[in-house]
Amino acid sequence: MNPLITSILISSLSTGTIITMSSYHWLFAWFGLEMNTLAIIPLISKHHHPRATEAATKYFLIQAAAAATILFASTLNAWTSGQWSILHPTTLPVALMMLIALSMKLGLAPMHSWYPEVLQGITLPTALLMSTWQKFAPLTLLLMMSNDLPQNTLLTLGLLSAYIGGWAGLNQTQTRKIMAIF
Repeated sequence: MNPLITSILISSLSTGTIITMSSYHWLFAWFGLEMNTLAIIPLISKHHHPRATEAATKYFLIQAAAAATILFASTLNAWTSGQWSILHPTTLPVALMMLIALSMKLGLAPMHSWYPEVLQGITLPTALLMSTWQKFAPLTLLLMMSNDLPQNTLLTLGLLSAYIGGWAGLNQTQTRKIMAIF
């Protein structure tokens, strides 16, 4: 890949993360998340190999479903409250829909089954980028809404992720899948 194109993709990846992390409006947060998704897909599929193409397709479909859920939940939140604020989801179903969508974007258990398969089909530098930088923006949104979620929800999600990751990693022989599980 041309170094200029690679630098443009990396800069748009960081710009999307900064937009999402600094926004208090759901549409701007959604825009930043989509900017991240559209910047990482060419990096995933830059090696013209069937596994890379399959990984990019899986990643796009999961991220598009999560983005549609975020957009739907934020529209419901704006409809019921009249505001697009991230900090105060109005109802519990809206907050739970946001939690599900953000856990899909993060690859948390129980919505994690796509993540090891995507990491298996991409190169190691891209896998490291996806395992670190791609998680900053959804994690920031999750932490911004954590006051309005039920008390035990985040704790349950964390314990479930640790339990499933530990249990699934026992019989795993492929290093990238172990990275994805833990």
